[in-house]
Amino acid sequence: MEASAGLVAGSHNRNELVVIRRDGESGPRPLQQLSGQVCQICGDDVGLTVDGDLFVACNECAFPICRTCYEYERREGNQVCPQCKTRFKRLKGCPRVRGDEEEDDVDDLENEFEWGDDHDSQYMAEAMLHGHMSYGRQGYINNPHVAHPLPQVPLLTNGEMVDDIPPEHHALVPSFMGGGGKRIHPLPFPDSNLPVQPRSMDPSKDLAAYGYGSVAWKERMESWRQKQEKLQMTRSNGGDKGWDNKDDESDLPLMDEARQPLSRKLPFPSSKINPYRMIILIRLVVAGFFFHYRVTNPAKDAYPLWLISVICEIWFAVSWILDQFPKWLPIERETYLDRLSLRYEKEGQPSQLASVDIFVSTVDPMKEPPLITANTVLSILAVDYPVGKVSCYVSDDGAAMLTFEALSETSEFAKKWVPFCKKFNIEPRAPEWYFQQKIDYLKDKVHPSFVKERRAMKREYEEFKVRINALVAKAQKVPEEGWTMQDGTPWPGNNVRDHPGMIQVFLGQSGGHDIDGNELPRLVYVSREKRPGFNHHKKAGAMNSLVRVSAVLTNAPYLLNVDCDHYFNNSKAIREAMCFMMDPLIGKQVCYVQFPQRFDGIDRHDRYANRNVVFFDINMKGLDGIQGPIYVGTGCVFRRQALYGTDAPKKKKPPNRTCNCWPKWCCCCCCPGGRKKKAAKAKQEKKRSSSKIAENGALAYVPEGIKEENGAEKPNMTAEQKLEKKFGQSPVFVASTLLENGGTLKGATPASLLKEAIHVISCGYEDKTDWGKEIGWIYGSVTEDILTGFKMHCHGWRSIYCVPSRTAFKGSAPLNLSDRLHQVLRWALGSVEIFLSKHCPLWYGYGGGLKWLERMSYINATIYPWTSIPLLAYCTLPAVCLLTGKFITPELSNVASLWFLSLFICIFATGILEMRWSGVGIDDWWRNEQFWVIGGVSSHLFAVFQGLLKVLAGIDTNFTVTSKAGDDEEFSELYTFKWTTLLIPPTTLLIVNFIGVVAGISNAINNGYESWGPLFGKLFFSFWVIVHLYPFLKGLVGRQNRTPTIVIVWSILLASIFSLLWVRIDPFLPKSDGPLLEECGLDCN
Repeated sequence: MEASAGLVAGSHNRNELVVIRRDGESGPRPLQQLSGQVCQICGDDVGLTVDGDLFVACNECAFPICRTCYEYERREGNQVCPQCKTRFKRLKGCPRVRGDEEEDDVDDLENEFEWGDDHDSQYMAEAMLHGHMSYGRQGYINNPHVAHPLPQVPLLTNGEMVDDIPPEHHALVPSFMGGGGKRIHPLPFPDSNLPVQPRSMDPSKDLAAYGYGSVAWKERMESWRQKQEKLQMTRSNGGDKGWDNKDDESDLPLMDEARQPLSRKLPFPSSKINPYRMIILIRLVVAGFFFHYRVTNPAKDAYPLWLISVICEIWFAVSWILDQFPKWLPIERETYLDRLSLRYEKEGQPSQLASVDIFVSTVDPMKEPPLITANTVLSILAVDYPVGKVSCYVSDDGAAMLTFEALSETSEFAKKWVPFCKKFNIEPRAPEWYFQQKIDYLKDKVHPSFVKERRAMKREYEEFKVRINALVAKAQKVPEEGWTMQDGTPWPGNNVRDHPGMIQVFLGQSGGHDIDGNELPRLVYVSREKRPGFNHHKKAGAMNSLVRVSAVLTNAPYLLNVDCDHYFNNSKAIREAMCFMMDPLIGKQVCYVQFPQRFDGIDRHDRYANRNVVFFDINMKGLDGIQGPIYVGTGCVFRRQALYGTDAPKKKKPPNRTCNCWPKWCCCCCCPGGRKKKAAKAKQEKKRSSSKIAENGALAYVPEGIKEENGAEKPNMTAEQKLEKKFGQSPVFVASTLLENGGTLKGATPASLLKEAIHVISCGYEDKTDWGKEIGWIYGSVTEDILTGFKMHCHGWRSIYCVPSRTAFKGSAPLNLSDRLHQVLRWALGSVEIFLSKHCPLWYGYGGGLKWLERMSYINATIYPWTSIPLLAYCTLPAVCLLTGKFITPELSNVASLWFLSLFICIFATGILEMRWSGVGIDDWWRNEQFWVIGGVSSHLFAVFQGLLKVLAGIDTNFTVTSKAGDDEEFSELYTFKWTTLLIPPTTLLIVNFIGVVAGISNAINNGYESWGPLFGKLFFSFWVIVHLYPFLKGLVGRQNRTPTIVIVWSILLASIFSLLWVRIDPFLPKSDGPLLEECGLDCN
């Protein structure tokens, strides 16, 4: 993949492909050629080691063999050198095979046992690429593999001499001599075109290859047993006191540490979690008695008010249960980055860490400033991870030339910024926030040139900001003829709704080096094709396009997506995720690792609960103890295969303990289901083996479950056609899906890959495929994140919640009230759409791997907007009660008062104990409670009606926002007032409750002392509403007059009460001690 090839734009449907070079470039640079010997087996270059030396497989004769053929010969072949017949020794980085001698100087734990064999999938992927797809396209690589029958070679006799067989015929070892054809991979079987010369077995050279029963195997087992005994003695003696400095024991502590798990669960102490669980159960019991009293004792004089209140309270109780029980098993996790390095990063060897493709999505550069996106990209390029393992893909869904030019400037500045970050190990690695830090930046810095280079880098960044700001100022006014590039070529994306797909590789293997000459991670600009009449599915469609493009160009086994305003605050965030993804114990079951969202620029009061601390520090930790957290849309590392709609690997159950003393017929009689199970298992194995077929000389893998829309499989549909129906008509992409451990296909040229990348981002590629239905980001909701994670959990996967000590990602949050309400409106609308779709957790996904507590959390995530209707009614009841003089409950008895008081105590106790085990402060907990009411009576309410209109009537409504100027200070945006329709319901509630308080107090004054008792209950009810809406009132009133809001509120209340009292007392009228006598008009005489 060349970084200097220019912008590639084109449309697969229109058969167009144009390469637009940047100004001053004469052409693409040729790929770097490796000079060295040619492998005598496959014809490829032998290659180099990490130190730059020529790879040598045989230390006896140095016969030229590449590493791929060397590993294959050791694993599947005869394990000897074709020239001198000396057995290959195991080199570092190669997996052990039977017969290897135990060598103290070779400590290679990650390759000692093979956890999975990706060579077969590589062969299948290559075969898929060579095969002819059903729409008539050809692969890019010639000379497909041709199957040949295996020769009949006498097998070994387990190392035992047989008298009737001559010694020279005990084993025939085939030897590959010569061969001129160049092949992509070593042959897994002898080629009929190559002469095979069987030779007699030489015990001195071939005995160790026979594995079990050989002398080498016994010596290896004995050596291993001795090391384990020494290791156990060291543990029992305590620490490293018993270690000496012998060579054969120097690596034992390292081996022990590298074999340890990469992460562990940290359950909360029982002293904190058990009282929390007990109070939940007590609250359930008290709620039962409370509702029994409420239902059996209606308020006869206010029956409608009583009925409405009971319905609302029952709904609140159900909502509380759905929210509470998924938090029953909260856990925390701890990672060990040092063990990750010991296991996968050996000194002097290439890094074995998995590759990661990072996605950044942006749409409108006017709403998402290019400087913010540039900082996110710079923090990605400077992550603490092997350079060759990181690729950054930026999706520009608005096809804006401003974003393209800003990314070009960013790639140039990265050549200076990345080496500065890695040289001095600074945090964070986003320059805007690094230079804004109000801390001592000299702390822990010992390099003498740090101050000088930091000042120079800050000056470079300020110049970079000026260039970006100049681009933004230039983009304010669009020319009539549209934008043109530096060479005079019209910008392909001038029409945002009708433009070809565009790909530009800014940094890559052949064009991305910093000022020190070191390689930089890949940086790719992607803008998918858009045409009128196609549904592009907004962000979910853009993410799916990035999945396909990255699979064609780099095909990393793991993906990480972040929003354009979420930068890497922790350069080791990827390593934190790999501690779970690459853990041999739990990694295979994990579909994604979710990081919490943290935000910059929020004042310490956080009046609108922008931080969502309760959700991220309580709810998500609770879900992590069940099946994993939900996907929140950003800061998440995915397993690529999980996005392809595959089921999670099933855990192998331990064998049942059975007694061998009973005859088989007795077991069959006692267990009549045994035969059925065996038959079903045999049928399943037969089905699995039949899924691998050979057609046109190519081996293809058919995933199970690819069916027609009516649910039945086509009997005449080939394997390639089924893969096309699922993944689309791209042979390169389909072949890449078969590589479970990632990796690109060998033999394809960069030009052919870019052409195929243009194909997979065409607007019609997803037609009649499973994209958006079962594969990738799922369509059907504006909150595609919840739906995508829900589908993965239904397939049996689990997710992990990772909270590192240093925050992994930080982003920008809406500050003012109106923007915050619109953000909540969008989330609630997505939940309503999911609730009204076929993917509703109430009825979808049964029979899969979704646990019932996890299902409860998803049900709560989809029905919470409907709580707005009873919440609005319940907040209106206090004002109605104060105005009418009636109440929702009859006069309380002593027992009833006990249940009311007990319920309130349980509610407060639940909150206190929840804050105790989670560490959440009371301020954050109370802000969350307040905004639950504010969002419930505004955004959630509008989301319900908007969702009903959208799903049932097909009417899409939008709420516009009009800005009003605010203050010019640090958090001036916090006090900016923007009028929107969402403000009407909470404003009405506040006014009505204020009027009710005034009317209730005046009525009590008029009616005398006895009316004050019932008034207190009504006032408490009304003040509960006002206190919860207080942040909304503060944002509504603002701070333009610098008068505290609480003063204004109490002034209005006191003024109203004083006026009513003044009217009631009426001091200007004369007073008399006796009764007032008036003439009645009758003559008493």
